Amino acid sequence: MKTSAVAMAIFGAALVLTAAGGYHPKTKFPIGGEGGWDYLTADSDARRLYVSHGNEVDVLDLDSGAVVGKIPDTPGVHGIALAPELGRGFISAGRANKVVIFDLKTLKATGEVATGQNPDAILYDPASKRVFTFNGRSGDATAIDAANGSMLGTIPLDGKPEFAAADGEGHVFVNNEDKSLVFRLDSRKLAVLNQWPLAPCESPSGMAIDREHHRLFSGCHNKMMAIMDAETGKVIATPAIGQGVDANAFDPATKLAFSSNGDGTLTVVHEDSPDKFTIVENAKTQRGARTMALDLKTHNILLAIAEFGEAPAGGGRPPIVPGSFAILVMEK
Repeated sequence: MKTSAVAMAIFGAALVLTAAGGYHPKTKFPIGGEGGWDYLTADSDARRLYVSHGNEVDVLDLDSGAVVGKIPDTPGVHGIALAPELGRGFISAGRANKVVIFDLKTLKATGEVATGQNPDAILYDPASKRVFTFNGRSGDATAIDAANGSMLGTIPLDGKPEFAAADGEGHVFVNNEDKSLVFRLDSRKLAVLNQWPLAPCESPSGMAIDREHHRLFSGCHNKMMAIMDAETGKVIATPAIGQGVDANAFDPATKLAFSSNGDGTLTVVHEDSPDKFTIVENAKTQRGARTMALDLKTHNILLAIAEFGEAPAGGGRPPIVPGSFAILVMEK
C-alpha cells in the first residue's frame, strides 16, 4: 500500500475512534504543492480561508475546501489580515520587507507598502482602521492606513514581536518572544502604553483575545497558556498545553480557548468565568499542526498540516513530503 493510502486509512480510523469525543478530525482539504507555511486566516462571513504557503497565499472555500484562487509574489509570506468593510486584504511578505495589498473580491494585488525588517504577524485594527505588521528582525511594528495604503509610522518594541490581538477599542496587544512580555499599544497615537511581564510564561508566540471580558490568551513554549487581564496586565491563570505551540484562538460563543501545538495536539480550555479556566481536552491532530484558524460560524478549527520525511542525520527539521500539504478540519 502506498504511503498516501496508509495515511488516509489511519485518518479514516481516527474519524471513527474520536467521533464520540470532543474535537476530532472531520475532513482534510488537500492543497499540495511545495513550500512551508505559517498563519491561516478564516473569513467566516465570506466563507473563505486564506493560507500562507511558500511564496503565495492559497485561498480556499471554507465549506468545500476547494482552492478558489491564489495570491502570488508574496516572498516569505507569514500572515494575512482582512478589512472587509474596505474590501481589502493585507499580506506580510517577510523576505521582501513589505505588505502586499489585495482586493477581497478579485484576489488581485492592488499595491504594496514597505515595512520594517521581516514582517511576521499582521493585524487589522477596526477601531483605527489601521494595519499593523510586527517585524521580527527590526524589533518594531509598522502602522499602515488600511484605506489608502500609506505607511503611518513605526513603533519600537525592544525585542522580537510575535502574534498580536486588538480589543476593538483602540488598543493592540503583542507578545514579545525574547523577553516574555506583552506590549499594550495605542493604535491611534502609535505609542506603547504598557509593558507587562508574562511570567511564568516563557517565549510566547500565539495570542487570542476575549474582547467582552478583556482576557488575553498567549501560547508559551514552556507548555502553558498564559491568560492575562488586558486592562491590568495581571496573569490570571496558566493552564498546561502541548509542546510546540504557535497559534491561539478564542471562540466567544462557546467560551473556548485553543492552542495548536506542533506535537500533534489541540489544547482546549474553557472560560468558566473571567477568572476561572478549565482544561477540557488535548485533542489529537497531527504532528506539525502548529498554526490554525477558527471558523466562528461552524466553530471548527482548521490546521495546516503535511507529511514529513526523516530528519537529517545532523539535526534540523525533517523535509516536507512534496504534495502532502493540506488543511485538517477539526469539529466537535
